[in-house]
Amino acid sequence: MKTAISITYGKNNAERATFAFMMANNSLASGHETVVFLNLDGVYLATDGYADDIHVEDLPKMKDLLDKYLDNGGVLWVCGTCFNKRKLNPESLIKGAKIIGQVTFLEFLSQGAVCINY
Repeated sequence: MKTAISITYGKNNAERATFAFMMANNSLASGHETVVFLNLDGVYLATDGYADDIHVEDLPKMKDLLDKYLDNGGVLWVCGTCFNKRKLNPESLIKGAKIIGQVTFLEFLSQGAVCINY
């Protein structure tokens, strides 16, 4: 099974972003081919240091969830349009994150991926 998780939030809704990465890790643990697509304000999660201080009470730390996801082979795509609109520096991307065009995400979805939006 293919699973796509679209994340549109960062610190502006830390609980939603945290739940999204919890879902992504559970998808990987279930053996699904999993892609996280960061778009809108979610793109900040792919920049150095941004996730380090995101922690919602009674939930895992964002940094730990993100590291676990990447360490277990999760794919992390970043919307290039959203990234550029926010005038972010490509050199600030965390290891494992890849800037892509929207067509790449649409192609993954067209292969039968289930898409969960946060």
